[in-house]
Amino acid sequence: MSKLSRNDACWCGSGIKYKKCHMDQDERLETLALQGIPIPDRTMIKTEEQIQGIAAACQLSKKILDIVSEKIGPGVRTIDIDQWVYDYTVMHGAYPAPLNYRGYPRSTCTSINEVVCHGIPDETPLLEGDIVNVDVTTILDGYYGDMSRMFLIGDVSPEARHLVKVAWECMHIGIEQVKPFNRIGDIGYSIEQHARRHNYSTVQDFGGHGVGLEFHEDPFVQHFGVRESGMVLVPNMVFTIEPMINQGTHRVKTLADGWTTVTADGKLTAQWEHTVRVTNNGVEILTA
Repeated sequence: MSKLSRNDACWCGSGIKYKKCHMDQDERLETLALQGIPIPDRTMIKTEEQIQGIAAACQLSKKILDIVSEKIGPGVRTIDIDQWVYDYTVMHGAYPAPLNYRGYPRSTCTSINEVVCHGIPDETPLLEGDIVNVDVTTILDGYYGDMSRMFLIGDVSPEARHLVKVAWECMHIGIEQVKPFNRIGDIGYSIEQHARRHNYSTVQDFGGHGVGLEFHEDPFVQHFGVRESGMVLVPNMVFTIEPMINQGTHRVKTLADGWTTVTADGKLTAQWEHTVRVTNNGVEILTA
């Protein structure tokens, strides 16, 4: 980080003098860095203008999933869901981020039952008793908004329903840990402990990530681990919290298509996702 004098304009673009803006925070971060604690660089801290753009993209993603929730049910094909997502996205002047991302062929991910993530929409119809995650990321005016929800299809077993509920709780328990100068490890620890209390495991191969100006940015947000570890959180960092909670082992495997990832033991999995912003005194859920 380049050194500024107290009366220079702050590096964040606020137009405020450095001493009245980020100086105290930067000094605290420098002290932590000297102690060997990972700190964010300035590229991870969004401006207010960027936050507004990201929030708008997040709200469009939310509206898209609201549309899905009104239409989804037994007999619906996952390719139908993908078409709904594509149509609503482009209708609002945006673009679905997954489409053609590193060769991914669809506009959304639909992950059914034992599929942990990156399920590719196809002709498969949803069946009574299925649980499915629909993951939507929208690019609006150059900004990204990322979220996913679980859907219960028809009459779902008590075991599946409970897993979905605990996964939702895990996400929110993780979000509760988001506040200035907490650490990413606090998020992961709280999620993993809650999952374990219900005899579930937390996927370790995937996690949350910075988002907003790109689809995937730093930092990586793992959903397991120990308290007071990992990067320090500071205001205007934006990232996802998206724990994947398994009935059985945390281990996963990716199928031959290179995308679809399933539980190694074939047991059920569930995931919810929000994009969050660290505020001056806590957290704002941009996709709520």
